Amino acid sequence: MQIAPIRDATARALPAQPRARGTGRVRAGLRGKLTVLRDLEQSGSTKLLFPRSHEGMTAVILNSAGGVTGGDRFDISAQVDTGATLRLTTQAAERAYRAQPGEVGRVQTRLDIGAGARLFWLPQETILFDGSALSRRLSVTMAPDAEALIVEPLVLGRAAMGEDLAQLSFVERIDIHRDGALLYADRTRLSADLVRADHSATLAGHRAAATVILASPRADAMLPILRARLPAAGPARGGASLIRPDLISCRILARSGYELRKLLIPLLETLTETDLPRPWML
Repeated sequence: MQIAPIRDATARALPAQPRARGTGRVRAGLRGKLTVLRDLEQSGSTKLLFPRSHEGMTAVILNSAGGVTGGDRFDISAQVDTGATLRLTTQAAERAYRAQPGEVGRVQTRLDIGAGARLFWLPQETILFDGSALSRRLSVTMAPDAEALIVEPLVLGRAAMGEDLAQLSFVERIDIHRDGALLYADRTRLSADLVRADHSATLAGHRAAATVILASPRADAMLPILRARLPAAGPARGGASLIRPDLISCRILARSGYELRKLLIPLLETLTETDLPRPWML
């Protein structure tokens, strides 16, 4: 995968900067009826916290580097053993900052879900700043009767701060495999020309968006409930489809990250059938 470098006439004079590296790996399993931590590895700028949870186990990912810029590398992986439940979220919104020419920040996440297990991937928003260059990939493998709830919120600059995006490169790849077969594949590529605030062809003029995916034996039953919670007009709107048995794909647009979050919180609580982790509070 190649991403066109962001060109800046003044960038040639910039010295090389230190780059962040972070790795986090967690494994959850059952002890009796309780989900417990089976294995943990963390290094560099990635830390994992484990607050008390009433449902399964919750892991909170913390990026101590404060964001992602060109040349940074982050690698997250989670394994959920048979029958266990794991919720993964982030301590705060992730921020993709200005990158030097030819440098791209990369974030890779791998999720492995065992038989009868549930994994909720619930990161908070990724905010793209002017001049950022970010490539991220999410790979999910799951057993036939496992459940995966995936959400990826994205904010194109902070409207309240008057931030417009004149230069940008964002690439995202999501792949879900169930029982060894490809179940879902999604590709996103944004460049500066597409995300200018006055470009109506991108997100219909909205500044925030989210992809929500539910791969679960209960997806068919959840579709009408999900659609009832999605507004068709206003500061936020969305649509959901059962694109194949046991798989819902949902897209949501909002005028701001705040409006997006107001819609996502009750929607995700409905899909997870429990309260969201505390970092998600408005």
